Amino acid sequence: MAAPDKDHCDIAIVGGGLAGGLAALALARRRPDLDLRLVEPGAVGGNHIWSFFDEDIASGDRWLVEPLIAYRWDGYDVAFPAYERALPMAYNSITGEALAEAVAAVLPAGRLMDKTAILLAPQSVAFDDGTRLEARHVVDARGIGDLAGIDCGWQKFVGQALRVAGGHGLTQPVVMDATVEQLGGYRFVYCLPFDAETVFVEDTYYSDDPALDVAAVRDRIAAYARARGWTVTEIAREETGCLPVVMAGDFDAVWPATDRVARIGVRGGRFHATTGYSLPDAVRAASALPALVDQPDLARVLRDQAAASWRRQRFYRMLGAMLFRAAEPEERYRIFQRFYRLSPALVARFYAGASSAKDKLRILSGKPPVPVGRAIAALSRLDWT
Repeated sequence: MAAPDKDHCDIAIVGGGLAGGLAALALARRRPDLDLRLVEPGAVGGNHIWSFFDEDIASGDRWLVEPLIAYRWDGYDVAFPAYERALPMAYNSITGEALAEAVAAVLPAGRLMDKTAILLAPQSVAFDDGTRLEARHVVDARGIGDLAGIDCGWQKFVGQALRVAGGHGLTQPVVMDATVEQLGGYRFVYCLPFDAETVFVEDTYYSDDPALDVAAVRDRIAAYARARGWTVTEIAREETGCLPVVMAGDFDAVWPATDRVARIGVRGGRFHATTGYSLPDAVRAASALPALVDQPDLARVLRDQAAASWRRQRFYRMLGAMLFRAAEPEERYRIFQRFYRLSPALVARFYAGASSAKDKLRILSGKPPVPVGRAIAALSRLDWT
């Protein structure tokens, strides 16, 4: 194979996070005829662990994500002040390191570009070193963009992989432990048992603002470990994050119609409005991309798909409005406490963003976990349609 042109390529993906890394992997595997460049000034995948339920990924898309799975469990637990429950739903985790290794294995030398993009156009990328890359298509995968026109709350977290002397005793994940003190909003602890003595503990909370006090959350993780009776000998890794939980806003505020640069991932508004999670959408978009790149107006095709996805998220935006606007911060846990009494199949469809009409009715029926008057008032004040 001839050396790739240093100044021109077929596809330039800018951003090597989850969406960009998966897209590069899909294109390299399914369209090896294309000169593909992945622009990422840091590590592909970054310092992240992403998890998903089996039902989040369509069977036709498993080829892309299956080789990346580092950990898999047959079920998971949840715990709330009123009850504990085990759900028989398979759960998987992949790491940024696994994504980086997979991308490096399929991208020829020189096609992973350690550069910082400062200006994107539909067919070119300008870098901070004064150089420029021309492309048939430029795809923006740089993560969260400008959400100034969107009404949203935030899901914030700090996660640490802890080595526990003598073992932690967990046999499957605890996806939500909401028995912890509720601080300023819905808070829970998330635990992934990587091996007998290593557990990834993430302190997560829903908050009205994106500010994250990392030191305070570290202290809370340490306190949680002590309460569990764990003797921590090492913190093997740490990651932080802040995910948008959308309540209202027009899609054009996320991706203006005047912006003709193609987008994927969170940059294009492709994430679950209630949870902020983007892996299912990232997999769907990446798996579909090899069949779309011959479209002359790729940006229009991707924007139409993203806009349709945004419209389908209407119900989840409504739930976000109820969570943040109808419930007092210290009472927000009651929404999830009630939700997790529902059937595992309904829970699975919710996380996959595929709730049926019957599911939606079931989620909203019965005794409401928030005052009805406050819920009606919260929805009436927002353009959550």
